[in-house]
Amino acid sequence: MSYDLVVIGTGPGGYVCAIRAAQLGLKTAVVEKRATHGGTCLNVGCIPSKALLHASEAFEETTKHLPVMGISVGEPQLDLPQMMAFKQEGVDGNTKGVAFLLKKNGVESFQGVGRLAGAGRVEVRLEDGGNHLLETRNIVIATGSDVANLPGVTIDEEVVVSSTGALDLTKVPEKLLVIGAGVIGLELGSVWRRLGSEVMVVEYLDRILPGMDGEVGKQFQRILEKQGIKFRLSSKVTGVERTNVGAKVRVEPASGGTAETLEADVVLVAIGRVPYTNGLGLETVGVQLDNKGRILTDNLYATNVTGIYAIGDVIAGPMLAHKAEDEGVAVAEILAGKAGHVNYGVIPNVVYTAPEVASVGMTEEELKKDGIAYKTGKFPFTANGRAKVNQTTDGFVKVLADAGTDRVLGVHIVGADAGNLIMEVAVAMEFGASSEDIARTCHAHPTLTEAVKEAALAVEKRALHM
Repeated sequence: MSYDLVVIGTGPGGYVCAIRAAQLGLKTAVVEKRATHGGTCLNVGCIPSKALLHASEAFEETTKHLPVMGISVGEPQLDLPQMMAFKQEGVDGNTKGVAFLLKKNGVESFQGVGRLAGAGRVEVRLEDGGNHLLETRNIVIATGSDVANLPGVTIDEEVVVSSTGALDLTKVPEKLLVIGAGVIGLELGSVWRRLGSEVMVVEYLDRILPGMDGEVGKQFQRILEKQGIKFRLSSKVTGVERTNVGAKVRVEPASGGTAETLEADVVLVAIGRVPYTNGLGLETVGVQLDNKGRILTDNLYATNVTGIYAIGDVIAGPMLAHKAEDEGVAVAEILAGKAGHVNYGVIPNVVYTAPEVASVGMTEEELKKDGIAYKTGKFPFTANGRAKVNQTTDGFVKVLADAGTDRVLGVHIVGADAGNLIMEVAVAMEFGASSEDIARTCHAHPTLTEAVKEAALAVEKRALHM
C-alpha cells in the first residue's frame, strides 16, 4: 500500500495533520495504537479532565453559590459512577467525531503499533500478531507524550496514580497528595478537592505553575489556598510506600534536611510529561534526538532523515494540543508545496481550574532576562461590573507592552473564563497590536472582557474604573 503521507499517532497534531494533508490532495493514512483516535488528549487527558472539572464545579455550585442567589436545592448527593459516565460520554463523542472526520476526508486508518521499518516504510503491528507494511513518500511522527515517572516511585494506577488513574478513581479519596504543582496537578487536585478530598500539593520549586508569570503564580496560590488546597513548596518526595489503607509519602526540603512522612489515600504523580518515542524504530533509520529525548527537527519540521518529519510533544516547545494542531497543519501545507507556519510567540496557555489562569506571550521574568524595557497595565476583577454581580472577583488582567513601541508582548489573566478572554489578546498580538489598539476597541458592557480593555488602558495609567 503506497501513500504520499503516513502519520503515526492520531492525537490533535496527528489527526489534524492527516485531515489537512488529505484536503490538499495527498493520499494519506494514519496509524493509531489505541482502539480509538484522539491520542492522550481526547482519551485520557484534556477532554475527560475538562468533563470532571465542569461536573465538580457544578457540584460545588449547588452548595456554595446557588443559595447566595436565592436558589435552594438541598444537600447535593454525589453519584461518582454517573459522573464518570458523564465524562466517558464526552470522550466517546469526541473520539468518534475524529474517526468520522478522518473517514470523511478520505484518510485511511490502521489500528496498531506503528514503527519505522526503513526509508519510506512504516510497519503496523496488529493486535492479532499480523502486520501491514505501508510504503510512503513522507512520514510524520505525532506520537505525543507519556507520563513522566518519579525515580523510586511505582505508579500502579490504584493508590499511586498518574493523570490517567486520577481520572478514573472509584471513590473520593479522603486525603489526596499531589506531587507537582503544574497544570495537571492543580487541575486534577481541584476536581477532587471540590468532591470532598483534603488535598496537599508537594512541589520541588518555590512556586506553583513553573514557567508562567511569577505574579500570577503567587496570587493564584493564595486563591487555591483560600479554597482549601494546601501546599508544600521547595519540597521533594523521596519515596512512596503503599500500605493497606493508602500510602506513606516521604517528603523532605528540596535543599536537603529532615524528612517527614505524610499519609494519603491516593498519591497523584504529576511532575510533567516526556516525549513518546520508544518502539518507533528511530534508531533503525538514524533519526536524531536531543538531550531531552525529543526528536530534532529544523524549522520545517524535518528530521535529519529525508522524508521523516515530527510535530507536537515529541519535538521542542510547549506540550499543548493546540500547538501540535498548528504544527500538523503547517507540515501538511509544507508537504503540499505551501508555506506552513506557526507563530510560537502567540501560543496561549490555559489552566482550567476555577478561576482559570491564561497567558500568551512573554512573562515579566522573561522580559527582564532578555533586557526588554516594558510597561505594565493591571486591572483587578474586583473593579469589573460583571464580575461583581456574578461574584467572580478573584484575579486580574495584566498587559505587558514594549516601552518604546507599545506593542503588546504578553498578557496574563487569572479569573473566570480566562481561557476565552485570552483569545482576544492572541488575535490582537497576531496583528502586532499595541496596548492602545486594545484600549481604543469598544468592548461590550457589562462583560468580563472590559477588564482586558481596562488593563490595556492602565498601561498608560488611564484606567477608568480603578
